[in-house]
Amino acid sequence: MRIAVFGDVHGNRFALEAVAQDIERHAPDAWVNLGDQVFGGADPAGAWQLQQQLKSGYGVLEVRGNTDERLGHPLTATTQKREMLAWLHAVLPEGAGAAVASLPTRVTLADGAVMAAHGTPDSAWQYLLRDGKAWASDDLVRERLGDTGAARMVIVGHSHLEHVRQLGDLTVVNAGAVSRQKDGSPLARWVLLEGEGQGWNVTFRRVPYDVEAAARWAEEHAHKGEKEAAQLRTGQSRKH
Repeated sequence: MRIAVFGDVHGNRFALEAVAQDIERHAPDAWVNLGDQVFGGADPAGAWQLQQQLKSGYGVLEVRGNTDERLGHPLTATTQKREMLAWLHAVLPEGAGAAVASLPTRVTLADGAVMAAHGTPDSAWQYLLRDGKAWASDDLVRERLGDTGAARMVIVGHSHLEHVRQLGDLTVVNAGAVSRQKDGSPLARWVLLEGEGQGWNVTFRRVPYDVEAAARWAEEHAHKGEKEAAQLRTGQSRKH
């Protein structure tokens, strides 16, 4: 079985288009979206529309990210990222925020052999493989995972950093992000899982896209577009 896993699109239509084209060339049996779909400034409405098209065309399984949860909360005077969220609600179709906020925190496929989440299986906010600025210990990862049932592969996003860890018979993967990189390279990322039962291979994919076009869109249209454009160009993300 071949499973394409992508996530942390962060409203970057330009990067997602390139990733989707690369995934299509690999003809996977299943697609998984790890969440944080639209919180960003490189055409989030276009990114939302494309993700809906992929879901309709390929039956993409989805989990919710932490910024997806933000979009489901009512805006108040004390809401964090209030101006960004207000701008997103204005440019996204009605109901988009509520839709992503209502997604589950985890999905399983391949008869339970593969589990996917944004942060941990039970939280979109908690990192699975990061502990501050370092990689988490095996014991901490096991604690955060809890009972994974029949899973032999767990894949998450959230940190925007690629990583693979073997914990006994369980392989744990941190997928790279489609957008808002943190390692200095703006290349868009996704992961190809291949296998069945207990045997799975992991391939990290990096895809070039028109970063400058995305940055210009952000500068011209997005809330705090200059900052958005700078992080797209440099591959150095700020917190979200």
